[in-house]
Amino acid sequence: MAQEDGSPVTSSALQFFPWLSPGIGSPYSPWLRELKSEERGLCLIQLLYACASHVASGSIENANIWLDQTCQLASPDGDSMQRIAAYFTEALADRMLKGLPGLHKALNSTKISSVSEEILVQRLFFDLCPFLKVAYVVTNRAIVEAMEGEKMVHIIDLHSCEPAQWINLIQTLNARPEGPPHLRITGIHEQKEVLDQMFLRLTEEAENLNIPFQFNAIVSKLENLDIESLRVKTGEALAVCSILQLHSLLASDDDQRRKTPIASKNLQKVLHMNKLTLGEWLEKDPINGSPDSALSPLSSASPKMGSFLTSLWGLSPKLMVITEQEANHNGHTLMDRIMEALYFYGALFDCLESTVSRSPMERQKVEKLLFGEEIKNIIACEGTERTERHEKLEKWILRLELAGFGRVPLSYNGMLQATELLRGYDGYKIKEYNGCVVICWHDRPLFSISGWRFRRYQ
Repeated sequence: MAQEDGSPVTSSALQFFPWLSPGIGSPYSPWLRELKSEERGLCLIQLLYACASHVASGSIENANIWLDQTCQLASPDGDSMQRIAAYFTEALADRMLKGLPGLHKALNSTKISSVSEEILVQRLFFDLCPFLKVAYVVTNRAIVEAMEGEKMVHIIDLHSCEPAQWINLIQTLNARPEGPPHLRITGIHEQKEVLDQMFLRLTEEAENLNIPFQFNAIVSKLENLDIESLRVKTGEALAVCSILQLHSLLASDDDQRRKTPIASKNLQKVLHMNKLTLGEWLEKDPINGSPDSALSPLSSASPKMGSFLTSLWGLSPKLMVITEQEANHNGHTLMDRIMEALYFYGALFDCLESTVSRSPMERQKVEKLLFGEEIKNIIACEGTERTERHEKLEKWILRLELAGFGRVPLSYNGMLQATELLRGYDGYKIKEYNGCVVICWHDRPLFSISGWRFRRYQ
């Protein structure tokens, strides 16, 4: 949905968010239902802010009153703001219910998330929005150029669930003037059924093209991955692909995060390699031009993330391509996370509003089973249970350089292909940022893609 100036209504309404106050009249006001779309959107933001403030302060009785009023306007099949409000109210209610663990468990005891449903919703997101398509194009182009002339190529896919990406790569490698390499893909996923489907699809494609191919399936959560099981061999050119996965490793206990500083020796190394002072690092602006205090390299150390990146660095990858949400949903306070999530998911709901009609079940499944579950995790969960800890590109750059990786500018040809792909989608664009790619809805960065390589400390 767009206003007369072409900007999305949800994103535009959110610009007023800092100036709205919780008190908008008494609850159960009948005039609320007569508001126009833009007015209703602003009112919903105000209601959500009031409710979130009470939830954050522990005032459950007041939060319940505001939730009741918000539900009068929110709707999972309405306009963008009504839809996003429906999932935010559900997330806030779920957080309140966690204070009554018996009741919470009872209400959630029959919820079943099947493997087929997970595969379906990922496929629908791929089909309805161009974000994953762009990530696959840019990642594959970077791999092809990095592996030019290599006879043995090993790719580690940290979340192996979509065969389309690797089918495209197999076809591209088959067209190399020097002929295809021996290709080995190691796929990691916690569901064996998903990996079995990947094996069948990729093996069939490789056999049709007569490409020497192996698929190594590892059934594991990323946090429990045994690096030795990757079976990296001498003589292989290694590439690592992570699409929307690394942030989950930040889900360590908050107390542990505060107690574990990043080693000052590593910090000195990265500052030396970049010829920056610590003060200059802290003053660097993120993509959207506003300061972000969360960029401090000492503010969010994660032993799990540090150990994992160190292990990957030890494999000496020729290339590592990382796609992550361009958002800051890892703040320490609930209100910070809610505000950031409203901006980010408001833009995603606008994306679907602009390209898909409101009635299809496919759109509702993506909103409920993907966006809605992420929103619930960001708002209702804490500690190791809160896995959707998205962080912005500047934070990933600092973290990866601290781990010993050097940035690799992403392929110019990949940028051209991605730009061409987006010509069929109104409102989407890509930007180059310090050799990385940022995928935007209008001018709002939503996903980042960055390239990395093994680098020895000097």
